[in-house]
Amino acid sequence: MAEESAQERTEKATPKRLEDSRKKGQVARSKELNSAALVLLGAGGLWLFGDRVSGGLLHLMHNGLSFDRAAALDPSAVGTRLASSAGDALLMLAPWLGLVFVVAALAPMALGGILFSTDSLEPKFNRLSPMKGIKRLFSIQSLVETAKALAKFLVVGGLAVLVLRQMAPALLGLGSEPLVMALGHASNLTTRAFFLTAMGLLLIAAVDVPFQIWNHVRQLRMSRQEVKDEMKETDGRPEVRQRIRNRQHELSRRRMMQDIPTASVVVVNPTHYAVALRYDLGKDGAPRLVAKGADLVAAQIRALAKEHGVPILSQPPLARALYYSTRIGAEVPRELYTVVAQVLAYIYQLRTALAAGRYDVPDLDALPVPDELQRPRGSAAPSA
Repeated sequence: MAEESAQERTEKATPKRLEDSRKKGQVARSKELNSAALVLLGAGGLWLFGDRVSGGLLHLMHNGLSFDRAAALDPSAVGTRLASSAGDALLMLAPWLGLVFVVAALAPMALGGILFSTDSLEPKFNRLSPMKGIKRLFSIQSLVETAKALAKFLVVGGLAVLVLRQMAPALLGLGSEPLVMALGHASNLTTRAFFLTAMGLLLIAAVDVPFQIWNHVRQLRMSRQEVKDEMKETDGRPEVRQRIRNRQHELSRRRMMQDIPTASVVVVNPTHYAVALRYDLGKDGAPRLVAKGADLVAAQIRALAKEHGVPILSQPPLARALYYSTRIGAEVPRELYTVVAQVLAYIYQLRTALAAGRYDVPDLDALPVPDELQRPRGSAAPSA
C-alpha cells in the first residue's frame, strides 16, 4: 500500500502510538523555552551572587597585579600564579555555574517531562538521503525555525540596542568611578541586561511552546488504516480473539457450575431456562443469582441441582425475568424482591415439612412478575 500523506492522517494518536514515540525520544520540546529559562535564571543567579562575584573579581585583580620584582623575573612563577588565579575564579563562580548547570538540565523537562531514550542515539542513515534533506528544507518545521531565528534576531537585537542606548551613560561613567563601586555598578548593569534579554526570549517561547505541542500532535496523527492495523496487531487476529473469548466463557461456566451446590433454589422454565439463586441471611443483603443458562446449560444446571439436593421450582415467568435481567453474581432486581422472597419462603416451608416427615405442602402457584421484566415465551436466549 502506498504511503499515506499527512493530509490523510485524520485520527488522533492512540496510547500505543504515544508510548512508542516516547520510547523513541519523540516528545514535544522547545529550544526557545530552554534558552529563556537559562538566561532568566542565569540573570537571577547574577543578582543573587553578584556581591560575591564582584568581591572575587576585586580580589583576583588585586592579587594578579600585586607581585614583587623577583616574581616578575621568574618564568616559573607565571604558571603558578595563573593556576592559582584560575582556581580562585572557579571557586568564585562555582555557585552561579552550579545554578546554570541545574537549570540547563531541568529546563527541557518543563515540556515533555523526563525522558531518556537510546533510540535517539542510533544513527539514522535515511537522513543522508538528498531528497529527504530537500523536503526538510521546505517543510513547515524548517519555515518555522527560520521565522524563529529571524524573530530572535529582531527581538533580542532590538532589545540590545534599546538597553545599550539606555545604559550608555552609565557604561561610560564606569571609568570615572572608584574600582569597588565600578565593579558593583557593572554587575548590576549586567544583571539588568540579562533580565531584559530574557523577557524577549520568553516572548518567543510563549509562541514556540504551543506550536511545538501542536506540531508534535500533528506528526503523530494516524490514518484510519493505521489505527485498524494497530488494533489487529494489539488484539490479535479475529480467530485468536474468538478462541480467547470461548476459553473465557468456558472458565466462567465452570466457575458457575461450581456454585450451583451452594444455591438455595433453582428456578426453571421448566426446560428452556434455569437460574440458581442463593440467599445467606448472615452474608447477603439480598438474594443473589449464582448461575443461569438456557437449553443445554439449563439442563446441566438442573442435573447438578438434583445431584446435590438443591430444590428445583418451576416458575416460568420468574425464570425468564431473572435470566434476562440479572447477570451472574449480582443481586436480583428490587422489582423482584417480593416474588423471590415468596419463593425462598416456600422452599423453607417445604424443607421444614419434609424434615418433619410431612408431604402435604401444596404446590406454589404461578407468581406475578412486573410487566417491565416480563419476557414472551418465544424470546431468543442470548448467546452464552
